[in-house]
Amino acid sequence: MFYTEGDPIADTKAPGGPIENRWDTRRFEAKLVNPANRRKLTVIVVGTGLAGGSAAATLGELGYRVKSYCYQDSPRRAHSIAAQGGINAAKNYRNDGDSIYRLFYDTVKGGDFRSRESNVHRLAQVSVEIIDQCVAQGVPFAREYGGLLDTRSFGGAQVQRTFYARGQTGQQLLLGAYQALERQIGLGNVEMNARHEMLELIVVDGRARGIVVRDLVTGEITTEFADAVVLASGGYGNVFYLSTNAKGCNVTATWRAHRKGALFANPCYTQIHPTCIPVSGEHQSKLTLMSESLRNDGRVWVPKTAGDERSPKDIPEDERDYYLERMYPSFGNLVPRDIASRAAKNVCDSGRGVGATGLGVYLDFADAIRRLGRTAIADKYGNLFEMYQRITGEDPYEVPMRIYPAVHYTMGGLWVDYDLQSTIPGLFVIGEANFSDHGANRLGASALMQGLADGYFVLPSTLGDYLAAGPFEKVEADHPEAVRARADVQDRLERLLAVNGDRTVDSFHRELGRIMWEHCGMERTDAGLRKAIDEIRALREQFWRRVKVPGDGEGINQALEKAGRVADFFELAELMCVDALHRTESCGGHFRAESQTPDGEAERDDEHFSYVGAWEFTGADQPPVLHRENLEFAYVHPSQRSYK
Repeated sequence: MFYTEGDPIADTKAPGGPIENRWDTRRFEAKLVNPANRRKLTVIVVGTGLAGGSAAATLGELGYRVKSYCYQDSPRRAHSIAAQGGINAAKNYRNDGDSIYRLFYDTVKGGDFRSRESNVHRLAQVSVEIIDQCVAQGVPFAREYGGLLDTRSFGGAQVQRTFYARGQTGQQLLLGAYQALERQIGLGNVEMNARHEMLELIVVDGRARGIVVRDLVTGEITTEFADAVVLASGGYGNVFYLSTNAKGCNVTATWRAHRKGALFANPCYTQIHPTCIPVSGEHQSKLTLMSESLRNDGRVWVPKTAGDERSPKDIPEDERDYYLERMYPSFGNLVPRDIASRAAKNVCDSGRGVGATGLGVYLDFADAIRRLGRTAIADKYGNLFEMYQRITGEDPYEVPMRIYPAVHYTMGGLWVDYDLQSTIPGLFVIGEANFSDHGANRLGASALMQGLADGYFVLPSTLGDYLAAGPFEKVEADHPEAVRARADVQDRLERLLAVNGDRTVDSFHRELGRIMWEHCGMERTDAGLRKAIDEIRALREQFWRRVKVPGDGEGINQALEKAGRVADFFELAELMCVDALHRTESCGGHFRAESQTPDGEAERDDEHFSYVGAWEFTGADQPPVLHRENLEFAYVHPSQRSYK
């Protein structure tokens, strides 16, 4: 028995009525906190990426006392800075038929009808405000000759709604949020704590009231308290070891909350990005993303004949298979990520992959350079081309890029209601750390949109409704729950240090990643997932007997940091496989080989699986409990998703 059934769960915070009025209705109905009382309330924000940075800055601006925590040496080093291609917004500057409703429709459809309509429509509404906010902060979006903001296309849409700053959009947006955050730090409204890692959530009388953190420089463990806790700690793609995420990205903050009672929703929904530099060998510790924006002008192809090892320049046009254009003529190279990734896998599996490993396809800019000129392509993508050349030693102006799918984003995360509150009162979860907006597949350029929507606009309204009942009874470091949480952290660290085995943390992480990629990656099967669960359990048991963590807990010890994170990845990995095993349908990024159409597309089972799977933790060696939140579609009716 891999899991047990629990009671259904429902989002009780989303208002009824016409969908276009629901966010305004909720904001009006939410209780307010007057400015004088905000000064008496404290909020902890964990994470300083686009979601956490914008939330801390906005809450500080509103007058709350904010404590911000990140494990990096500066808020500017949050992984949001790595985002390249752009941010979606339904501005319709191109006058090409875009609208809030069309962005709403594309997002629900792109998520393969596994997201909440209310949340997605709110995201589309707020998107138009984000651009104005960021322009006012000085974010240098690309502009057309006449001075208007420029846009480009991204996968899953037939309109140009993606605003961008060359290939550095995440960096520029994060700098905007960072400047707003630094202003609040300077004013004394936000207390910034860099190089601190959250290792436990403190729950008092059923409410989230604080966190346990470790100072990564001194090793000191402290308890920190607040009236509410906000997690903005990102996704869990590094469970696969090789991913496009920064090496420090981890699941510990959300997993610690999950173990304290926060339900974890749809963990098996992970996104494989189709446009990454292929794996080159065992030496690699991470993978590099090539922005999806490149698919605006780059054409994806492979040789028509298996085993063709000629240089791409020597393969004539009639011997090339532009397979995305052939299979999906309406969208061509701009199909959503899950579809492009599976298509790349299939042509490589057929023996037509390129490169030394055969796990690659070409992304070719020759046509665009002939049509637009090299200068125009350099203006759009120059920094991306330079990055590719530095990593591979190949000039993409002269030869096609080689790309292959890699783990990128996670749609699953802690379950939240319309207010972004988890099942633990007082614990709010924003950005990639929650599950709420993307269903089974995120459209490109929507991660930055969700992070800033949650941080700048949604959370500041809904958090006030919760805090209006405060301030709550003060919690001190000697409270039994705080003492217990701190002791649990200390015991766990001492246990990791005491093993003193013969294998490195990285060796376990790499092996776990291999299991996950092989059995819970782009394609999943019943037999493969069952095998993965057995292998994960055996490897986890071995980890606690053989892991070697040198040094001690006093001061900087990166091996100890990694060991704690990998220990949490083991537990998460098993839950991901259980979630994927129980969902015997294909949808978005979750592709079960047993559930596909005759032409190899994902085949959903709306009758049995039109729900959010929210999992309850019952113990490290106990089966989790599945709670289902039924999804209702009144505006975008589920249909077989087609981009042909």
